[in-house]
Amino acid sequence: MTIYDIAREAGVAASTVSRVINNRPGIKKETRQKVQTLLKKYNYIPDAAARGLVMQSSRLVGILIVDIRVAHHTESAFVIEQELTRRGYCCITMGTGPRDEDKADYIRILEQRRVEGVILMGSMFETEAVQESIKKHLPRVPIVMVNGYLDLPNVSGVIVDEDTGVEKCVNLLFARGKSRLAFVLDSRSPANFRKQQGFCDGMRRHGVKEEDIWKYEMKESSVQGGYDITVQILRERPDIQGIIYTIDLVAVGGVRAAYDMGISVPDRLALIGIDNSIYGEICIPKLTTLDNRLQDLSESAATILREGLEGKVQSKKLMMFSEIIEREST
Repeated sequence: MTIYDIAREAGVAASTVSRVINNRPGIKKETRQKVQTLLKKYNYIPDAAARGLVMQSSRLVGILIVDIRVAHHTESAFVIEQELTRRGYCCITMGTGPRDEDKADYIRILEQRRVEGVILMGSMFETEAVQESIKKHLPRVPIVMVNGYLDLPNVSGVIVDEDTGVEKCVNLLFARGKSRLAFVLDSRSPANFRKQQGFCDGMRRHGVKEEDIWKYEMKESSVQGGYDITVQILRERPDIQGIIYTIDLVAVGGVRAAYDMGISVPDRLALIGIDNSIYGEICIPKLTTLDNRLQDLSESAATILREGLEGKVQSKKLMMFSEIIEREST
């Protein structure tokens, strides 16, 4: 069933049917109702591609994720996609991989797809290669980075104060009598380095010497990786009293490692993750975590992008404040 078939049966011009479909004014009420009844009867679905050619609009939004296996980023992408879909946009989600040149190339691919807006998931897109690719391929397309920022006229960022949040985690552990602490970095990203900086700042403010600020970097970002690095820390530093991990998933591995080694959590060893994910709620003991406001972060990113798509003034940089969710591991 085409628009011309609907028009023929309704006894109107095809342009009238088109105006009804696009909710345009200037049509009699009875005519509009008659056309709408036929559209519903025949379950007519407009050809989005054809409409895009006519209206010079693709209604496409690209969402780029470095690794679609990272639950935190895919959950955020889901929230954003749901919000934009309700507004009539179609989202395409792509996994770029970690290489900067590949991330930059996906910007070019989005240009070819004629996207009208872009979401960049995570601070891993804070690179010079991505910035130059945006300048070249999408200089006038509104772009929002989740938990990151690039200083470009068409790019906005929604950022969480995870550095300050981690410093508060350090303060919490000191208040619990835990002063010999370690920090575990699960992957190299600007956001994770900011978390690590917050840890170092917090330790220094408590008078800890530089050589006693213990930082560890993992080989594999996984539960097993968290288990392995925790075993290593406990063997190298048997007097350790607390560990902060960059993500909950890794911290859960740390909880299991402590259990297997017969170390009481939190009496002997306090553990803190970051993300406020489901992993922290289902492990035993339940994990204390730094809530980096995933839901609010995602909804704000979708709102800022929608404002740009509608030609409104976008917020350039929005800061949100993290919150410690204290559970059984501290």
